[in-house]
Amino acid sequence: MSSFSIRGHLVDIHLHRIYFAEVKIVDEKITTIKAVKPDEVEEKNAGYILPGLIDSHVHIESSLLIPAEFARLAVVHGTIATISDPHEIANVCGMEGVHFMIDNGKTVPFKFHFGAPSCVPATNFETAGATLDAAAVEQLLQRNEIIYLSEMMNFPGVLQKDEEVMKKLAAAKRLGKPIDGHAPGLRGQEAKEYIEAGISTDHECFTKEEALDKLQYGMKIIIREGSAAKNFEALIDLLNDYPDRIMFCSDDKHPDSLLLGHINQLCARAVAKGIDLFKILKAACLNPVLHYKLDIGLLREGDPADCIVVKDLTHFEVLQTYIDGRLVAENGQSKIITQPSALLNNFSCTAKTVADFEIPAEDTSAPFPIIEALDGQLITNRLSLPLKINNGKYVSDTKNDILKIVVVNRYKNVPIAKAFIRNFGLQKGAIASSVAHDSHNIVAVGVDDESMCEAVNLVIANQGGLSACSPDREMVLALPVAGLMNNRDGYRIAADYTALDKMSKEELGARLASPFMTLSFMALLVIPHLKLSDKGLFNGDTFAFEK
Repeated sequence: MSSFSIRGHLVDIHLHRIYFAEVKIVDEKITTIKAVKPDEVEEKNAGYILPGLIDSHVHIESSLLIPAEFARLAVVHGTIATISDPHEIANVCGMEGVHFMIDNGKTVPFKFHFGAPSCVPATNFETAGATLDAAAVEQLLQRNEIIYLSEMMNFPGVLQKDEEVMKKLAAAKRLGKPIDGHAPGLRGQEAKEYIEAGISTDHECFTKEEALDKLQYGMKIIIREGSAAKNFEALIDLLNDYPDRIMFCSDDKHPDSLLLGHINQLCARAVAKGIDLFKILKAACLNPVLHYKLDIGLLREGDPADCIVVKDLTHFEVLQTYIDGRLVAENGQSKIITQPSALLNNFSCTAKTVADFEIPAEDTSAPFPIIEALDGQLITNRLSLPLKINNGKYVSDTKNDILKIVVVNRYKNVPIAKAFIRNFGLQKGAIASSVAHDSHNIVAVGVDDESMCEAVNLVIANQGGLSACSPDREMVLALPVAGLMNNRDGYRIAADYTALDKMSKEELGARLASPFMTLSFMALLVIPHLKLSDKGLFNGDTFAFEK
């Protein structure tokens, strides 16, 4: 039996008070919490004891790390649990992928809570590696480790009462498990109907007005601040008026970002906005536990000993992280030890030729639809602009920042889908990735066909990865787990990713804050307005291919 105590300024989010206390932990539980009188030195130097922080919606795969390595980095910032949607690996490897995430997460002291992916494939307008029908989703929901139905991205299917969609929603309701939403831009009567179908959260709001619409109809809003999609500034004021119905999430967090901070950063930013501390901690700690009915301690006697000690209540620098009474991080150092993991993948295409990337300039009479990427957003704009022609072929135009973008089917050899995109800023070379939401085909953007071919072939040769190619050199970060994750040391992967990101900006000219993360969303058809799948240009407003 292990027994020890933590002393410090205890932040009681239930009674809205802060007092100096001693928290006694026996084995995995908090047995007593009592107010004590510290001496002057102890009081001055003591930290603040809080419940552990929770990421209320995240795709672990987007960190490029397997769950065990994600946990190893996240606990340093006081994160003790996640609500994790294994949607990405499910779209590549199906049920086997979901089981991999659950099993790997169990190898470390961290509280992963996985959902049953509701949209595999996300749409019928792209090629995925697997299908999870309503029967498979119900089978997953029956597992104790699966606590909710993951984001229902097919909001048109909900509104049209698609039979398969309705079966998945019904199974979650029957089993008493919450249903997460995903309906960017949906407002008014359609938002009301979507919510009335039983969908309880949304993390896709990008304006305050949209979030207020959904709050009005009873939904809870998860404020997202990830590596690419950043909605904190637009939505954080809602926490003042709706403290019981707001949560925090990252959604997609690349490893370099995870090194710097996690949910603790959102707490610090909210404090800087003048928002009440206890409202902030409700969003970061309490609300997800209540909404998802999690077995996570909230700093009460008898609770699991899931708590953190922070240096102050301004910057939320984490001094210690405890999960079930076990010290898992201290002073910026993770104490989690990971084990070698298994590999699984689904990668069947072969190397491409430069000719595969060419676009004949056949009809030059009409403007060409162009994707406009927006820094810090998943949505894109649809532009109509003239294209540069060279030797009878459409080519990239670096002067006007109109570059070629392609999606290469990773599951079989078929013709490459090609289009053009603005705002990446590359002046030479190309970048490519097999992380391409939601089906995770290979997406690449570049200045010339030779560089694009080289970047794509590097990804294919490694059976998944991120690559950057210039006329002078090439770099690749292999992702052998489903073409989405690397199973090596998380800190090493973060360093490798940082080097790749640096090359894309300093050598190739990319000017987006997170070019690889933004690239990964350019094939995400369920987010408006214009995206590219392996089957062609897709209009997210009409939910149909461009003609």
